[in-house]
Amino acid sequence: MPKILLIDDDEKLGELLQSFFSRFDLDLLAAHEPKAGLKMLDAENPDLVILDVMLPGQDGFEVCRTIRKSSAVPIIMLTARGEVTDRIVGLEIGADDYMPKPFEPRELVARIQNVLRRSQDSKPQGSKLRYKGLTVDLDRRSAELDGAVLDLTTMEYQLLALFAANPGQTYTRDEILNELRGIDAQLFSRSVDILVSRLRQKLGDTSKQARFIKTVWGTGYAFIGEEIDA
Repeated sequence: MPKILLIDDDEKLGELLQSFFSRFDLDLLAAHEPKAGLKMLDAENPDLVILDVMLPGQDGFEVCRTIRKSSAVPIIMLTARGEVTDRIVGLEIGADDYMPKPFEPRELVARIQNVLRRSQDSKPQGSKLRYKGLTVDLDRRSAELDGAVLDLTTMEYQLLALFAANPGQTYTRDEILNELRGIDAQLFSRSVDILVSRLRQKLGDTSKQARFIKTVWGTGYAFIGEEIDA
């Protein structure tokens, strides 16, 4: 049963979702302030975190940044205003999806299931994609750059695996959105650009020198890593 951690100061929301989630075989844990939520994250190792932006003492964006320093656990952020700006900021710091408040619990469950599905999609066992300086392990769902494990969010890994599995192929922003399944359509091209920019930064690519991902002006992006024998 997937374990879901809710970090939200609304105790009634936690009670409501705990009862509702049980119908869908989801186990909900609730923390009502950031420090308790981060402790529970370490102790319980949840499969997904639901994180409210408006929290006492420390906002959800800062909590998200803290989580991303040590964990790639999928994160769905709750934004009271539902503004595109809030969701763009969340994407920039590593959130996987967004729900504006108020929301229908059934839609939240659907988004949780979608994010979990994206993070757990299986690839052929033992399959590795090897490039000069970069290895993408499709079985373990991890990647190494120059021998060091990359700290990637779910969507960053999904994007890297998509690119590395199809070297030289140019992907438009629409195609990337369709492949990743689930990025809010309202963010459209901006969201893809931010996601690619984050991944490039972690890969050490710069605007002047692309080692792995290049911009195909007017079209989209392509992976240009140098393949090596397996």
